[in-house]
Amino acid sequence: MKKSIIVGQSGGPTAVINGSLYGIVSEGLRHPEQIDHVYGMINGIEGFLSGHFMDIGALSATNELELIRTTPGSYLGSCRYKLPEDLNDPIYTRLFQKLKELNIGYFFYIGGNDSMDTVSKLSRFAGKTSCDIRFIGVPKTIDNDLVNTDHTPGFGSAAKYVATVVREIVTDANVYDNKQSVTIVEIMGRHAGWLAAASILARRFEGDNPVLVYLPETAFNQEAFIEKVKECLKTTPNLVICISEGINDGKGTFICEYSSSVSTDNFGHKMLTGSGKYLENLVKEKIGVKVRSIELNVCQRCSCAHLSRVDLDESVNAGVYAVLASLSGETGKMVTFVRNKSVPYELSYNTADVNIICNKEKTVPQEWIIKDGSDISDAFINYVQPLTQGYVELPTKNGIPLFAYRR
Repeated sequence: MKKSIIVGQSGGPTAVINGSLYGIVSEGLRHPEQIDHVYGMINGIEGFLSGHFMDIGALSATNELELIRTTPGSYLGSCRYKLPEDLNDPIYTRLFQKLKELNIGYFFYIGGNDSMDTVSKLSRFAGKTSCDIRFIGVPKTIDNDLVNTDHTPGFGSAAKYVATVVREIVTDANVYDNKQSVTIVEIMGRHAGWLAAASILARRFEGDNPVLVYLPETAFNQEAFIEKVKECLKTTPNLVICISEGINDGKGTFICEYSSSVSTDNFGHKMLTGSGKYLENLVKEKIGVKVRSIELNVCQRCSCAHLSRVDLDESVNAGVYAVLASLSGETGKMVTFVRNKSVPYELSYNTADVNIICNKEKTVPQEWIIKDGSDISDAFINYVQPLTQGYVELPTKNGIPLFAYRR
């Protein structure tokens, strides 16, 4: 008996999350002997519980499905919805009844750590109730913090965007050379500093800006920071510094908390902002030079202006591999990336138990963080450079990128 697919997106969007959606839908449609319909959850598991979904497979009759591949953001809409820890909660029975009504046999969820938590819970409930629906997680996160995978879709394009924009900021900062100035660039990353580390790709030569880079993996000492800034200004009058939003004092307090209260999301994660502004005021007070802070904000996670061809291709392939894995009988898994070699770059795909992936974070290796926590080693460059290669020619109309829009 043929079964149907349902796919959802969760958490923050990326420039290539829709690439994985495209991969799942297009591959699902290639197996009409096994798959009946391909449905999409509107606003993830939360929206589906409210009865919101669409027949996304029907878009194959139009150009819309092809447009989805290069559209940034989450085409289906997203959510940050945490399923109950107690698998006996009636919400699971209600959810699985809705899946049964649509004849779902294959469930795919594209997202990061919290999304894999959802896949874990649903697959465990299915096992508990002898339900034959297969659940597969497809990774996505610019934070690159999922364990058991070399990297995650979305990180390569975000890293390329950060490096490009930081190089533009450096070029702007160098316009005037008669006075000292400090520019602080705040980059996303709560506990893992992968994205801020990518800012070193902006350097053109040894000693070039950004001279200082701070990640949340090491304790941030404000006094030591001020001394380093003073020292660096002696040789680099227009100093550019990159920081992760999650830099902290090593004792559980984020630097941004020194100046303001921080709210939390549905998963209990602190919603961070203001680390750059806090350090801007600190430098102004302690050193007295011209200083400004720049928060890259949402553009770094879903801008298509600097799409990495490698990242987009891998994102699509992850979706394709997820469908093939589920058709072969796998469930309770997440698609993983296995780097076979870096030069020339070669990648293969696999799956891993989602239960050992969810609720864990992969951080930047300590040996890659150097100079008392203020710089990144060349080992990171060797790791990240293959992921930022190639550009993607976007479909356009009147010179502006053409995106798919859900109506």
